[in-house]
Amino acid sequence: MASPEETNTKAGFVALIGAPNAGKSTLLNALVGSKVSIVSRKVQTTRALVRGIAIDGNAQIVFVDTPGIFKPKRRLDRAMVTSAWGGAGDADVVALLLDVRKGIEEEAEAILQKLPDLRQPKVLILNKIDLIERSKLLELAATLNEKVPFAHTFMISALKGDGIDTLRRQLAEMMPEGPWLYPEDQVSDAPLRMLAAEITREKIYERLHEELPYQSTVETDQWQQRPDGSVRIEQTVFVERDSQRKIVLGKGGQTIKAIGQAARKEISEIAEAPVHLFLFVKVRENWGDDPERYREMGLEFPRGG
Repeated sequence: MASPEETNTKAGFVALIGAPNAGKSTLLNALVGSKVSIVSRKVQTTRALVRGIAIDGNAQIVFVDTPGIFKPKRRLDRAMVTSAWGGAGDADVVALLLDVRKGIEEEAEAILQKLPDLRQPKVLILNKIDLIERSKLLELAATLNEKVPFAHTFMISALKGDGIDTLRRQLAEMMPEGPWLYPEDQVSDAPLRMLAAEITREKIYERLHEELPYQSTVETDQWQQRPDGSVRIEQTVFVERDSQRKIVLGKGGQTIKAIGQAARKEISEIAEAPVHLFLFVKVRENWGDDPERYREMGLEFPRGG
C-alpha cells in the first residue's frame, strides 16, 4: 500500500523548447534556483538534455532543457534538433519560450507548425516582457494563441525573476499524481562530469566567442575524489585545427590558465569541494563527424550527409 506522502505527491516532466537564445537556460536556472544549465552569449550552447528539478509544494517538476530548435545544416545541428523534439515528445507538458522582442521569426514559425503534432498540453511563455510595449505584447500573445491552442500563457522576465513563481506554481498543478522521481536534495541529474565540461566550455566561449568557431567541445576525462576531500579533474578541450589550439592556449598559456581559473571556481561550487582542474587542448579533426562524440553528449548520431 502506498504511503500518504506518495499518494498526495505529483511529479512529471516539462520540456522547454524555443529558438536559440530565447532565454531557456536563464529561465531554467530561475525556476530551479540553482545553476544547472549553461548560459552563454553564443547560440546553440545546450547540446545534451540537461535537466533541472524544481519543487513547488507537493509537486516535483523535472525540466528538460532541449537544445535550441533551428534549421539544421551540419550533422551536429541535426542531432540536436532530433534530440529536442524527442525530449518534447516524452514530456508531460511542453512549454514554448519566446523572446518577445523577436516576435514570430522564421525559427519560431517552424516550431509553431510542429507543435500541434505533440499530444501533450502546451503552455506559452513570453520572455523579456519588460523590453516591449504592453499593447504589442498582448497582440503577440493573441496571435500565438490563434496559431496553437495553448493551455496557459505566461508573461515573464527570466533575468529579473518576474512571473517565475506563478509559472512554477501553474506547472506544478499540471503535473500528474505520483511519487517524486528524484531525491529532494538533487537539483540536477546531469552527471557532475558533464556539467563540469559544460562550465569549462562556457568559460571558453565567454573569453573567445569572437575568435573561436562553434566546433569545440570539452570532455571530463578524470574525476577523482582525494583523501583530503578535494577533487582532481582532468579535462580535454578539443578543437578542429591547430590554429584554434593556439587561440585557446594563448600567449605563454595565459588564455587557458584564465579559463581554467574561472571554470575551477564554478565547478568547485557545484561539486561543493575544493577543485584541482587540469586542462589539456588537443586537435581532433572532423570530430563533428564522429558517432562516438555524439554518444558522449547523449545525442543520436544522424545518418547521411
